[in-house]
Amino acid sequence: MDQGTSIILKKNITWMHGVALTIGAVLGSGVLVLPVLAAKIAGPASIVSWVIMGLLTIPLVLAFSELGSHWPEAGGIAAYANHAFGRTASVVTGWLYLGTVPIGAPIAALIGASYIGSYFSSTPLEITLIAGMMLAMALMFNYRGIHLSSRVQMVIVALIGIILIIVILSALPDVDKQFFTPFTPNGWGPVGVAMTVLFWAFVGWEMIGHLAEEFENPARDFALCMGISLFVINILYVMLSFVVVGTGAYLGQDNVAALAAIAYKSAGPSTGAIIAVLGFIACYGSIHTYVAGFSRLVYAQARQGYFPSYFSTLHSAYQTPHRVLLALIPIFSFGLLSIFYFQLDLEVIIQFPSAIFIALYIIGMGSAAKLLPPGIGRGSAILSLIVCIMIFGFTGWSGLYPFLLAAFGWYAAKRKKAGS
Repeated sequence: MDQGTSIILKKNITWMHGVALTIGAVLGSGVLVLPVLAAKIAGPASIVSWVIMGLLTIPLVLAFSELGSHWPEAGGIAAYANHAFGRTASVVTGWLYLGTVPIGAPIAALIGASYIGSYFSSTPLEITLIAGMMLAMALMFNYRGIHLSSRVQMVIVALIGIILIIVILSALPDVDKQFFTPFTPNGWGPVGVAMTVLFWAFVGWEMIGHLAEEFENPARDFALCMGISLFVINILYVMLSFVVVGTGAYLGQDNVAALAAIAYKSAGPSTGAIIAVLGFIACYGSIHTYVAGFSRLVYAQARQGYFPSYFSTLHSAYQTPHRVLLALIPIFSFGLLSIFYFQLDLEVIIQFPSAIFIALYIIGMGSAAKLLPPGIGRGSAILSLIVCIMIFGFTGWSGLYPFLLAAFGWYAAKRKKAGS
């Protein structure tokens, strides 16, 4: 029985749901390893790297907030590109998104599953099955509706926050000023290097834009949820970086072991379980929102005739883009099985969707610079556009991947235009 209908998306996301979905999208596995990795690169001065990246995120979030408030559409950046540069730009943006979640979600799931697997000494096959379960959960909750999905995300984000706060507070008494000298052991240059690594800790703001159409009051609540999320995320990142440096936990240990050493102060023998749970739910939280945003993007593009019309309908009961979510089942399965069978290097693969996300940020900020009226919003967009272009220069060979997908999108747009 066909459950398709062309009714509009249901507006039942409150600002609190939006905060949970946004924080879940931004906080990922990076919260476990990046504070340690940055400290190893820049020493105590890595705290400066976190602060600067947090400050640079402010104009980015301001621009996305104004875009989502003025154009609350499921297409997100693709919709902004359409308003700013026309149909071809929107189709190209949609094709870029096709190279993100279908690849990135299985990788994120495997990273999250590996934390559970390491605790239970699981085999690669068992870790792959756990990752499959994570993806199935994300698809199921998103299939049942954004209201249920956002409530689940609120629980996930609350757990992440509670665990991180406990870890930070338990470590504060062990902070020693001796670990802050010398403050720049290798000079100020590594501070900039650390910032390029930390960029990945601030990716995810764009995905909430795909859900703006489902906010109860996007003009008021969208900017509110973005602002609160920005404050909470930056506080957590800076405080975690402070205790990682101040306790010297990053010295002579691998990235995850360093955080485990801090957690041991509060959890004792339960440290391994705490880290396993934190890694699992942090990765699941980002997958959860990304699946929601991606399904809305494909639905919106299909609704406008840019993707097959088969995906332009919503479930009659749940009002979700169910056909997109069902189509992700074989795609995710193929991705997981390919990585397992060929033993692909996750650190290499993740560079390709990461390069696309930077390209999408460039398109989003370029659209904001053209669409927004003169003022803080436009100025923020221009500043963020410059920063994103500079960061894209560090993508290396993976930076060619967005151009390849963009070429396919441009060809598809021209072919459809010629046939219409």
